[in-house]
Amino acid sequence: MNSSAQFLNPSEAARRLGVSTKALRLYEQRGLIAPVRTEAGWRTYGPVQMARAGEIAALRQLGLSLAQIARVLKGDRQALEPALTAHQAVLQRQLHHLAGTIEKVSAMRTNIAAGRTPDTAELVQLIRPAPKIEVSFDLPWPWGGEQFALSDIRTLNYIIGPLGSGKTKLALAIAKALPNAEFIGLDRSADGVAETHPVLKQRVDGIVAWLVEDGATASQALTALLVAMETSAAAMLVIDMVEQGLDQATQEALSAYLKRRGPDAKPLFLMTRSSVILDLAAVGGDETIIFCPANHSPPICVAPYTGAPGYEAVATCLASPDVRARTEGVIAWRPQRRSDHLAGVHDASRIK
Repeated sequence: MNSSAQFLNPSEAARRLGVSTKALRLYEQRGLIAPVRTEAGWRTYGPVQMARAGEIAALRQLGLSLAQIARVLKGDRQALEPALTAHQAVLQRQLHHLAGTIEKVSAMRTNIAAGRTPDTAELVQLIRPAPKIEVSFDLPWPWGGEQFALSDIRTLNYIIGPLGSGKTKLALAIAKALPNAEFIGLDRSADGVAETHPVLKQRVDGIVAWLVEDGATASQALTALLVAMETSAAAMLVIDMVEQGLDQATQEALSAYLKRRGPDAKPLFLMTRSSVILDLAAVGGDETIIFCPANHSPPICVAPYTGAPGYEAVATCLASPDVRARTEGVIAWRPQRRSDHLAGVHDASRIK
């Protein structure tokens, strides 16, 4: 090591690369990068490792799986073709959107020349696209009927909350209020798909193969989730505990796959408590976090940065797959209200 100043710890290396420290560990696990170890055994990243990590991050942005990246880095250029085809389609959609934005800017300049100043909302929408859809509805119990307006629906929307916060009820209410939406519960199954839907089976098998290349483990839980998603003709999906039955590597691959679908993909509402599915350090511009507080205050949208209202509470709700596995099946217990207790006593005496 010529100079320790040239070497960065994982947090600083991830910050400069614009990726998460989890991503760096995943690159290392797949043999794509080998950080330098200090005498104390700590990982550090020098110029060579940073250059390689930058290449990997760029190829990930093109939509390549980690297995495809490994082949590209070994000189197999054929692995680039499908990714470049998909990336070209994304760029064409972005070009269409950019043309529309240029028209809006031109119209604003014309209005300014005519003496009309655009308001703040119009200017903000030049930077961030308008939500795909807005919806409002009366919140179910335990909130007591307050009105809830969801005006920041994005391609990926996470529903988060501690045990007993009512997030499942919120998810069901959102599915009911949204036009042409479907709730996918935990009773997911892939039984009979091969016999009755061979085309669907082929499509799902293709997605599973891609995910496995990216480090996922093929399983009934993964196949059942994908079958439910691919079978639905709904315009939007609300999915209960998307991580159910999936190990950490599979969650990482699935999360990357869902993020790669592009801005025109079907909006998803993912109920989760996994820090892999919702990596707060990697939330993109087309993702929204909806948080249900423990005290049954109305749900709020939380910005993904430290210090934002609700951010710390969201972080405490998330856990790694290992921790989630240990607490699976745990339910929240809430003391009965006195009126409920008395009603129960009355019913019990009547039964007697």
